[in-house]
Amino acid sequence: MSKKILLVLTSHAQFGNTGKPTGYYLPEASVSAKIISDAGYEIDFVSPQGGPAPFVTGNEADPADEWFLNDSEIQHKVNHTLKPAEVDANQYSAIYYIGGHGTVWDFKDNAELQDITRKIWENNGVVAGVCHGPIGLINVKLSNGKYLVDGKKIASFSNAEEAAEGGVGVVPFFVADELAAHGGIISHADLWEANVIADGNFVTGQNPASAKGVSDEIVNLLK
Repeated sequence: MSKKILLVLTSHAQFGNTGKPTGYYLPEASVSAKIISDAGYEIDFVSPQGGPAPFVTGNEADPADEWFLNDSEIQHKVNHTLKPAEVDANQYSAIYYIGGHGTVWDFKDNAELQDITRKIWENNGVVAGVCHGPIGLINVKLSNGKYLVDGKKIASFSNAEEAAEGGVGVVPFFVADELAAHGGIISHADLWEANVIADGNFVTGQNPASAKGVSDEIVNLLK
């Protein structure tokens, strides 16, 4: 199996009409990339538009942030993310959708990313998402016509967490509701508590605190 893992980042930089910036959430990307890199896997980054991926961060800085922001190879890749059309799905053993509010605007309906995800899944690869990242999995359809999330046990950003983050009235939908509408079996922990669910090769996490557990599970499954 390939030693390459594809991390998906948002290209969207505006938090609705609030005037606030958004993007991918740095601690989720940094923690995940560090664990995966330390396990010996090569990481590539893809985003809906390609090129530089915007990011935001919060109060819970992680030591991995410093590594991520200062590693020249990582920084080159996140500032030159691949376009979906440039990705050969057969090269990757896993695809992992990183969260951040930007994903609400550009993950859900990206047919090219859905196709990459389907191919990796049907090649017996690992499909994963954390926090808002599972938005990218909502509309993935398999070759048999079923939604990938149908019948899967899933952890994602909860409606309560969205409300606590000021997303109500700003985001166009709640990720948990959309996943459930396509057959996902959603399970939430309390606000901001780590919650990681592995359903076979399908791995999801609820919030930033779950990024470590999701990444560890990806590595364990690929072993």
